[in-house]
Amino acid sequence: MKYAISVREKNPEATVDTRFGRAQMFALYDSETGQYTWHGNTQNLQAAQGAGIQTAQNVVNLGAEAVISGHCGPKAYQVLQAAGVQVYTVSGNMTIKEAVAQIESGAIKASKGADVEGHWV
Repeated sequence: MKYAISVREKNPEATVDTRFGRAQMFALYDSETGQYTWHGNTQNLQAAQGAGIQTAQNVVNLGAEAVISGHCGPKAYQVLQAAGVQVYTVSGNMTIKEAVAQIESGAIKASKGADVEGHWV
């Protein structure tokens, strides 16, 4: 499975960023190959509006099958759901590797909707 994970640094040991739409970057992790690629999100860091929607579309365009982030708003969730991308929200200081392991073990289930209101910062 290909996971798009919101992060602040290019490091497989990085913690998952709590932000989705305004995340600094995304790690695209392919669990079949174990490979990472890194994708900036600078165009949405300071966006006045629409950051979640645009970020969600960018993640879909990367070929992600699932998103891992701290939070996901309603508009971003709607774009991801329409594209068939599962959303997993994690809390605390969970690393990329820990989050993927817990999802693949079934300890963390896919979200059934947004967990924050729109324009959450």
